[in-house]
Amino acid sequence: MRAHDIDTLVSVGRPALAPDGSFAVFATSRPDLVANRNVGQLWRVELPGGSPRRLTRGVADAGPQLSPDGKVVAFLRADAKGKTQIHVLPAGGGEPVQATDAPAGVSSYAWSPDGARFAYTARVPEAGRYGSVEGLEASAESPRRITGVRWHANGLGYLADRPSHLFVIDAPAVDAEPFYEPAPAVRGAEEEAPAKKLVAASATQLTTGEDSYQGAVFTGDGSEILTVPDRIESERRDLRGPLVAVRVDGAGEREVLGIEHNLAFDDILVAPDGTIAVIAADMGESGIDFIAPGDALWLVDDGAPRRLTDPDSIDLGEVGSHITALGDDFLVQNRTRGRVELLRVTRAGEVTTVLDGDVEVAGHAAARIDDGVGERIVAAVAAPDSFGELVVVGDGPVTDFGATLRTVGVTRPVEREFPGRDGYPVHGWIAVPDGEGPFPVILQIHGGPYASYGIHAFDETQVLVDAGYAVVYSNPRGSAGYGRAHGRSIRGRMGTVDFDDVIDFLDSAVAEDARLDSARVGIMGGSYGGYLTAWVIAHDHRFAGAIVERGFLDPATFQGTSDIGSFFGDEYVGTGADAIAAQSPMAVVSRVSTPTLVMHSELDFRCPLEQATRYYTALKRQGTEAEMLVFPGEDHELTRSGQPRHRIERFSAVLDWWQRHLPAS
Repeated sequence: MRAHDIDTLVSVGRPALAPDGSFAVFATSRPDLVANRNVGQLWRVELPGGSPRRLTRGVADAGPQLSPDGKVVAFLRADAKGKTQIHVLPAGGGEPVQATDAPAGVSSYAWSPDGARFAYTARVPEAGRYGSVEGLEASAESPRRITGVRWHANGLGYLADRPSHLFVIDAPAVDAEPFYEPAPAVRGAEEEAPAKKLVAASATQLTTGEDSYQGAVFTGDGSEILTVPDRIESERRDLRGPLVAVRVDGAGEREVLGIEHNLAFDDILVAPDGTIAVIAADMGESGIDFIAPGDALWLVDDGAPRRLTDPDSIDLGEVGSHITALGDDFLVQNRTRGRVELLRVTRAGEVTTVLDGDVEVAGHAAARIDDGVGERIVAAVAAPDSFGELVVVGDGPVTDFGATLRTVGVTRPVEREFPGRDGYPVHGWIAVPDGEGPFPVILQIHGGPYASYGIHAFDETQVLVDAGYAVVYSNPRGSAGYGRAHGRSIRGRMGTVDFDDVIDFLDSAVAEDARLDSARVGIMGGSYGGYLTAWVIAHDHRFAGAIVERGFLDPATFQGTSDIGSFFGDEYVGTGADAIAAQSPMAVVSRVSTPTLVMHSELDFRCPLEQATRYYTALKRQGTEAEMLVFPGEDHELTRSGQPRHRIERFSAVLDWWQRHLPAS
């Protein structure tokens, strides 16, 4: 796989399944180099073994949801102004009808139980901002008054001047006559021109004020909408939130679960019998106990949460993790050892595995079939030779999007586990080019830290292997998928056992395989991986070169610049000056002699640009060979969802750096 082959990386989103299980609808997405954006459409497949067909032909259609009767598909698509809106079309196909006209676009949405309306969340810009006044440029807007401990978010920007609110709107008829552009006409002095109409109904705003509302889920009778308010704190960060129910008739809201339960909510589901289930993590009384937080499945019983899964052995915290109801049971996604498996959980807390093996489940849906006696479960999965497929549990894949990727060539890494210097097992992978070698070796380190490398086809590893490098990567202590103790082990100890684990895995890998040249080694990582890369090269000088990307490099300044700076460093490195310095790459930058490429994005608010510029400047001032590459218009997610051209240019820079400092034959 080469850099330009990223356009073969087709991902499959969370599927929607017909109430009788007869068909599924799902969205795909992939980078397109010509369009220089991610593109994708909706697909429909008859089950259990039909061939998938495109249902829409939009540029980036996503988020399909079937109406309760299965006759209409709702989905998200950008309107003429580029704002994401709900659209609907017949489940068998047809011309989409725009359902909403939210000025800043729709964030999340849900069908009502009777299929008559939608609930949705959308940001409401302060008057005069974000294009709400024609011709008023951002540079001419009024200043922003900030009184809270946070003010921005990566991938979004400022927060307080555009809170997210809850709305309801009637669902349009998919077979109604369309609207037409009013023709120019001579009108009387007091005669108003007809307004251009885009949608059939007007939305009703249910919430107001400075709080933002996250998520929208109807209760069983459709009279209320479950959502989570988010208030910008004035003094100190608090990740906990209440779960509230907002009346659809505008009569106010009630608290379902209060903040005293210490929960941060990830997903909300209302089962067919009205039972409320949530995926949530216990943030503790401090409100910021977020390291390896232990996302679990909970039921709401009589105004109190009852936990069904053990967060020490089951990790439901993977991005996109959600709940599906199946009879009286629930389906959830468990992150474990580089995989994401599908589990079934009863209301008594009994857990069985539904789908496992070499898969990473990204989404799922289920339905009763055969007059309610049988069941059908579908899942979107990634695998070692595919970025995304739709599978029917028990029957196998019904798509083959990975076929094109396999034609360009994918190396299957070897999975290994080695004992570290203290006997602790370190789990990871080794990817080696074809041939006898010896090959130069690159040590890759993932971000997070509470994240993990997985078994899916990973472009960053595959491109390096194609260029002639052996790649070694692992999930050291601090990573996700190995229990909470593993994830919490670097709390207040960053750069200790995590350093030991990545180095010990590297040493064991090169000692085991003669094809890996221990005398020619490089190191690279992004985000927390950038942190650990910078930390390693200050303490281990064997590396021919290093790439520090979007790094967490100075915990002291991170506090006042990052969108998570109000709590992240406090929990990971502490608040005392000595503790911060003892775990800071900036504090030991003077020890770095390794040639280093620093890469960052201009709009990265997670690890702000100043982290990179200060680190790079320190390297240059002390005479260490260094270069810096800054990507305009990109944020912290460049390598995953950035402009495809920038992703290719990043790969070119990476390969150029290694060819100069660690040449492969």
